[in-house]
Amino acid sequence: MLSGTKRSNIKIGSEVSIVQKHHQRSGELTEGFVKKILTSSPEHPHGIKVMLDSGEVGRVKEIVEED
Repeated sequence: MLSGTKRSNIKIGSEVSIVQKHHQRSGELTEGFVKKILTSSPEHPHGIKVMLDSGEVGRVKEIVEED
């Protein structure tokens, strides 16, 4: 499984699991497809911040890899 802390691993349209700000304590994950990458730095220790096509924003915890 690819790490969500490197920007280069994440592409527009990638299927990912994110944790939204209000779910950081519970660690509840939201799955969706990346619409926009919001973090400009190449790496972030807590995960790259993205917007899903549903409009939800959060940090990438997992990247769902295609076969």
